Amino acid sequence: MTESSWTTSSWTTPTHWTRRGVTAALLLGAATAMGAVPTPAQAQPYPSRTITMVVPYPAGGSVDGVARILAQKLQESLGQTVIVENRAGGAGGLVGANSVAKSPADGYTLLLQASIHVVSPFLFKNAPYDVVKDFTPITLVAAGPLVVSTTPGVPATNLKEFFDLVRKAPDKYTFATSSFGSAGHLAVEILKREAGVDTLTIAYKGGGPMLTDLMSGQIHLIADPMVSSLPLAQSGKIKALAITSPERVKIAPEIPTVEQSGMKPLDFVSWYGLWGPKGLPPEIVAKLQSETAKVLGQDETKARFGTLGFEPKPSTAPEFAKFIADEMARAEQIIKDAKIKTE
Repeated sequence: MTESSWTTSSWTTPTHWTRRGVTAALLLGAATAMGAVPTPAQAQPYPSRTITMVVPYPAGGSVDGVARILAQKLQESLGQTVIVENRAGGAGGLVGANSVAKSPADGYTLLLQASIHVVSPFLFKNAPYDVVKDFTPITLVAAGPLVVSTTPGVPATNLKEFFDLVRKAPDKYTFATSSFGSAGHLAVEILKREAGVDTLTIAYKGGGPMLTDLMSGQIHLIADPMVSSLPLAQSGKIKALAITSPERVKIAPEIPTVEQSGMKPLDFVSWYGLWGPKGLPPEIVAKLQSETAKVLGQDETKARFGTLGFEPKPSTAPEFAKFIADEMARAEQIIKDAKIKTE
């Protein structure tokens, strides 16, 4: 285990990316793709057969939920079958993402993944791919705030009260995350830093086991997407202390913001994007981006995402590339400040 600044011979590019360097690499990849020469397989209008959207986690989670809505709407718009394939395995979804990185750059195998995809270079030293050079960013898809929750037995009604309890008896409390390096993990680390506590954070293999242990009182603080946490909070099985958006959200107006819960303001979301393998031809990128933007703008899509606690966030490919660079820089700083070890 090493600190978050690391190098590894299994990667062909530097793993310590600066914001400028990541932006340049992403935009260079986009420029290179613009000069790609169509292959014989692209002679037919795209798409001419089934598209597979890989989700690198089991069915039922937030990434899977976003993917299934998008796949259905793209199928309706494109007139071709779009299937979701769950390829779970490896920390941070490495197995599923690697299968896309090694796929032909023909637009028929895509990756729908969360923000952890671009955090992985700073956490997993044996990643089998480069998140910048081995993928083509297509579009940002959706984003939504996290719910910060505790177990019902904790006698705190807001985050300030909760962390006051932790400081008085630090050995009594354990924090958790559904996945090492996830948005929830980084949000918890930000809150720990602001509160001045150094409580252990346990990484689970999925949101289900984590939420089960939160309900039973075995762990005491999590930050998790609304799609999985909100129903439990509204039924009283867990206690929601705050939401990580600057303002309260319409589907859960009873949950205060982090600032309203007694802490410094926090604007932190779980986001989801669409990638293809490196070298994806620009005309295919443009087609997928425009069709995704079209379906994300539909009222029905907005409503369905809204029930999951997400807002559609379509972008152009260059905008998504810059967004990724900014997110990588932010994540790297959080990981350094929290002294999170690599795996």
